[in-house]
Amino acid sequence: MKLNYKIIFHFFGLLLLFNGGFVLLASLISLIYKDGVTVQLFLAGILTLIIGALGMLFTRHHKKEMNKREGYIVVTFGWIIMALAGTLPYIFTGSISSFTDAFFETMSGFTTTGASILNDIEAVPKGVLFWRSLTHWIGGMGIIVLAIAILPLLGIGGMQLFAAEAPGPSTDKLHPRITDTAKRLWLIYFGYTAAETILLKVAGMSFFDAINHALCTLSTGGFSTKNASVAYWNDQPVIQYIIIVFMFLAGTNFVLSYFAFKGKVQKIIKDEEFKLYFKFIAVFTVIAALIIYFRADLSASSIAHPMVWGEAESAFRHGLFQVISVITTTGFVTADFTMWTPFLVVFFFGLMFLGGSSGSTSGGVKVVRHLILIKNGFLEFKRTLHPNAIIPVRYNTKSISGDIVFNILAFFILYMLSFIVGALGFSMMEIDFKSAVGLAASSLGNVGPALGDFGPVNNFANLPSVGKWWCSFLMLIGRLELFTVLILFTPFFWRNR
Repeated sequence: MKLNYKIIFHFFGLLLLFNGGFVLLASLISLIYKDGVTVQLFLAGILTLIIGALGMLFTRHHKKEMNKREGYIVVTFGWIIMALAGTLPYIFTGSISSFTDAFFETMSGFTTTGASILNDIEAVPKGVLFWRSLTHWIGGMGIIVLAIAILPLLGIGGMQLFAAEAPGPSTDKLHPRITDTAKRLWLIYFGYTAAETILLKVAGMSFFDAINHALCTLSTGGFSTKNASVAYWNDQPVIQYIIIVFMFLAGTNFVLSYFAFKGKVQKIIKDEEFKLYFKFIAVFTVIAALIIYFRADLSASSIAHPMVWGEAESAFRHGLFQVISVITTTGFVTADFTMWTPFLVVFFFGLMFLGGSSGSTSGGVKVVRHLILIKNGFLEFKRTLHPNAIIPVRYNTKSISGDIVFNILAFFILYMLSFIVGALGFSMMEIDFKSAVGLAASSLGNVGPALGDFGPVNNFANLPSVGKWWCSFLMLIGRLELFTVLILFTPFFWRNR
């Protein structure tokens, strides 16, 4: 079956229309704050809109059918096209002059990684900073999921796109129609963002800082408007606790949030992934807080202001903040955790491979995959003792098909292979071992802060140009959960069947 190229390019045009609209929103912020780059942002938005409109115009006569192959192409190349168009605000305003750096910053934004090449964030015009945060927010729930909410207007079914954008073992739907599901998820996403903005403003942030940090928290992104990230507010613990709560919510399956609003609390309590996600955070926070309190030098690792409310509270808050930030792959920092103890450095490196819940905006492997791998591993002991017995893996009291278990095993193997190849790629650039493995784990898991020369208090400006492109590729395959991108490199994918 030949690919329906017209519908692919028609969809690219639609994505660019979204992109251009959001850039115009950033130009409005620029106008309000009079930062001097309003015209440049406006031109970047208009140019993006024109290209998108022309793309839709020239492909308006297309077959309104989309199969899986076309869905994978639209998702992968859609992200790349959005990242390419997303460089225009940086380049037009002169905030980032290098195309490589601009692409890296944009890809880091759309994939919600949060790695940055900016040396002085606070010197960047507010309109550009807002655009930077918007890239997180758009990418967080998925630009494709956003777009399929209006696909009925085009007469196109969006199920193929949703499957490519949000792959995984869980297929929970809020509503039988996929477009209604997307709308409900976005409503929750928008509501949480608005709520966090208000709470942060009330807690003492400026409105601009509040809305930017809300955009980056709910997307589990990690871009901040301050050079010191959230450590800038180390003397205002309430602000950090608000961010902690919303990082936790962002790392939770958004379907569970929907159930919570509908009063179906039992579904949340009984959900095995949520219970394990909560236990992971609780146990790891206790471990981190105790080690910080008894062994780490908080004053040496603090980025900005001194701790308040006592050492015990500070140890707990910083431990909890960094555990949730790394598990949910948000990447905000309140201190340089690589300065605490060698154990905690390895500890947080390990957490980079965990990830939040499925159906959340987090990157990483995801808790549900770890859960099923653990369950299947234990059941292998039983199967060894009882080779003739049929012992299925159960999740939320339901038996999981062998295909799903095999898919998760394949994903985990492919993830670890991608990590190894990623680290090898960085080592070929003469980057030291600690920094190379940190970069690979952080980029693939969309975490943000890495280790070594690219730790929590450093940025990625000194990474070689080829390293930035390699990072961008790892960010993309990590955000789209490997199969969606890597399947395009297989020869049988492109064969006309």
